[in-house]
Amino acid sequence: MAASRANDKQPIASVWTRPERRKRDQPALSRSQIVAEAVRLLDEEGIGALSLRRLGTRLNAGATSFYSHVANKDELIELVVDEVYGEIAVPEAGAPADWRADAARCAQSLRAALLAHPWMASVLGEVGVSQLGPNVMRVSAGMLGIFQAAGLPADEADLAFSTLAAYVIGMSISEASWLTALARSGRSEQDWAAELWPAAEAAAAAHPGLRERYAALPAKDPRTLRDEKFGYGLDRVLDGLAGAVGQRAG
Repeated sequence: MAASRANDKQPIASVWTRPERRKRDQPALSRSQIVAEAVRLLDEEGIGALSLRRLGTRLNAGATSFYSHVANKDELIELVVDEVYGEIAVPEAGAPADWRADAARCAQSLRAALLAHPWMASVLGEVGVSQLGPNVMRVSAGMLGIFQAAGLPADEADLAFSTLAAYVIGMSISEASWLTALARSGRSEQDWAAELWPAAEAAAAAHPGLRERYAALPAKDPRTLRDEKFGYGLDRVLDGLAGAVGQRAG
């Protein structure tokens, strides 16, 4: 009955919508210790290795010692997602003319955080309400401020941020998934490209446009190609948003 009443007070199941459980004695582990070790585990072994039991082993603590901070695995994932968002740099909104450079810096920082933690590709948007986390809130508020400083009203600034974030997350998730698969294969990007190249040439033989494009690829580092693709798309998204900013200014 008590559990039922507790659930009634928490309409949405999330670590961000319930008070932390209290113990008479000070918990042996802090939430920050638990989250930091969970991120290390995920970085080293991936999402498939994450469990409260496995984490307890790494921390030399029983899973029950977590429950004052984390009720279940979904809550733990909400916490580690927010922890990664803490790595994202968001410039303070400056002069209206600076909005594009500021938005680009934030976009690049978001991409860097997602690629530094490839497991994020498999959890973003899938569990809980991570958007309520303090670091996610900080990033969202900062980006809204940048677009509002550019001259967009609050509702359109929110749409502009959503558009930019959708591009960055979509591209980064694809990259992160690829890098994860590459790591499992034991190959470097350069090794993979060199091994694939003969098959790619053969497949493109009947397509002159592709054949011409592929002819230029071996000279480029695969990471450089990924950076170029991301940068091109980011510029085009910002071009579109610049049009909206210009209409408001006009």
